[in-house]
Amino acid sequence: MQHTQQKAVVPARFLGVPPGRGSCPLTGPLPFDLIYTDYHGLQQMKQHMGLSLKRHKCHIRVIDTFGTEPAYNHEEYATLHGYRTNWGYWNLNARQYMTMFPHTPDNSFMGFVSEELNETEKRSIQQSKVNSMAVVYGKEASMWKLQGKEGFLQILHKYMEVHGTVYYETQRPPEVPAFVKNHGLLPQHELQQLLRKAKLFIGFGFPYEGPAPLEAIANGCVFLQPKFKPPHSSFNHEFFKGKPTSREVSSQHPYAEQYIGSPHVITVDYNNSAEFDTAIREIMRRKVEPYLPYEYTCEGMLERVHAYIQQQDFCASEPLFVPANVSRQGPAGVGPLARPLFVPLPNSTALGWASDVTPPPTAWPPLSSLRLLVSEEGESCVEACRSHGFICEPAHFRFINNKEALRRLEVQCEVLDSEMNHILPAFSVLRRECGLQREPLLFSCAGHSPKYRRVCPCRDFRRGQVALCRDCL
Repeated sequence: MQHTQQKAVVPARFLGVPPGRGSCPLTGPLPFDLIYTDYHGLQQMKQHMGLSLKRHKCHIRVIDTFGTEPAYNHEEYATLHGYRTNWGYWNLNARQYMTMFPHTPDNSFMGFVSEELNETEKRSIQQSKVNSMAVVYGKEASMWKLQGKEGFLQILHKYMEVHGTVYYETQRPPEVPAFVKNHGLLPQHELQQLLRKAKLFIGFGFPYEGPAPLEAIANGCVFLQPKFKPPHSSFNHEFFKGKPTSREVSSQHPYAEQYIGSPHVITVDYNNSAEFDTAIREIMRRKVEPYLPYEYTCEGMLERVHAYIQQQDFCASEPLFVPANVSRQGPAGVGPLARPLFVPLPNSTALGWASDVTPPPTAWPPLSSLRLLVSEEGESCVEACRSHGFICEPAHFRFINNKEALRRLEVQCEVLDSEMNHILPAFSVLRRECGLQREPLLFSCAGHSPKYRRVCPCRDFRRGQVALCRDCL
């Protein structure tokens, strides 16, 4: 892949677009394989490329902070069903959106690199830790305006020396209590030194899902964050309104809560003084080593992005259904047999793809990783797969979007339809109605409905590298 350091504001020159608004489509080959941009760059490309953008959309990878779900990405469906926002609606394959954290498996988790310490640095940090020192996550004064913060900050102050890094020019921000030692906005290396001394890094609930908690945990801090009851989403919280996702955020940093957890991460109800008090005292007693998930190391990110570059191809057409000529191979000399494509897995309630299918369908992740199961009513495939220790894999939807999968799951279908709906494939137990997906761009791990149970393509994953299955490398 050829790399370019040019910004998205001048894509037309590199794409060979003639002057004007791209009314003349491109005819020659592109001088590169992939285009990494963001939503603003995508909008500028649309303005400059016009009709040519459609031809080359499969080469685009969109860096997307909070994720874009398929229901918001499909322009016609989003417009008809109330999912239209200022973002989304680009009709890309949802895996072309690349996120900072593994929010929804519908998108590709790109991530970022956080500094990794060697063993000598880790030992030095553990020896210099001050158990009674806390640093607050919040460099803008507005982040300290949280209602009720006085209560839990007073509890924190009772046990620990509290430090802040709130920006100011001349006057100390009035939002920051007098007992907080405010260092102002620090250069990165000075912030690192502060985190290497502190025992606790505490979040106020905002900003959501930033890199700072990972940096703090990597420097040996415990990250304490608030639990959200009810979870924050585009339906009940101003910050998420207009974003192309219905994702429910259960805490300030769901990745830290779900993928790191104790002893490095503690998530509590800040409105419960007794629970907060207990958490602070427990943190002071804990011995915690610096920790960085492998997927956020330099090697982990390079491994993941390399796999995407080598394996993801959104320009090649994929059949919506399993080819009709696929069958399972019988014993030597017997030939193909009319046997199921999905088989029971040992020590599991999920079904797997039969290993003797011929011709073997081309797929990445490979079909050896597929785990077929059914969600509960109102449950998304993200939740259903997670509850069984798996990850939902949108690339596998096309292999389970068929009657064979329903039959092997022992689903009773009196009616079987095919339509455009982001919860399909799914079925209603009460009405014995089954539905298959008609629009590949609407295959969605995130979709759910209180009336339907989803048919879910899950997969296994590598420890410390949730984006990749065990056989993906």
